Amino acid sequence: MKYLIIGLGNIGPEYADTRHNIGFMVADEFAKQAHSSFFNMRLAYYTEFTYKSRNIFVIKPTTYMNLSGKAVNYWMQELRIPKENILVVVDDLALPFGTIRLKPKGSPAGHNGLKSIEAMIGSADYPRLRFGIGDSFPKGRQVDYVLSGFDPDEQKELPALIDRSIEFIQSFVTAGTELTMTRFNK
Repeated sequence: MKYLIIGLGNIGPEYADTRHNIGFMVADEFAKQAHSSFFNMRLAYYTEFTYKSRNIFVIKPTTYMNLSGKAVNYWMQELRIPKENILVVVDDLALPFGTIRLKPKGSPAGHNGLKSIEAMIGSADYPRLRFGIGDSFPKGRQVDYVLSGFDPDEQKELPALIDRSIEFIQSFVTAGTELTMTRFNK
């Protein structure tokens, strides 16, 4: 069984550790725990490893968030992975900070990375792991908020939340979407 895990974010030091880059942070820690390193490949930082006899491919698109679909589509085709075996790790303004949810499909809800993926693969029917970043920003300041860093209290909680996200991913590849949702979406 093959799985493609996609951590969404933006490349460049100015975006590191911002709310919008939580997908990159989860992907980095997942690879680190598997003792695997990323390589700069076509349209993405790429790594692969096995987990419980599953072939896991992890990418962090280098196309910037708004063109994430280019990288996702390329690697899905290149690795011949069906959309039900991909998992997009994405920041979500609609969820309070600390809330993590697996969804089997859904609308992009205004998220440009998800819009790009939907446009490129021709479907919104793909699993996504939604990492809540909250929405405590003044009207019209959404971009500034998602491109800002986590506050000190949130930073203290991040390691445990990233580990929890990895538990979701591990369950997704071993038990599937429905069982993972039942087990973890509380």
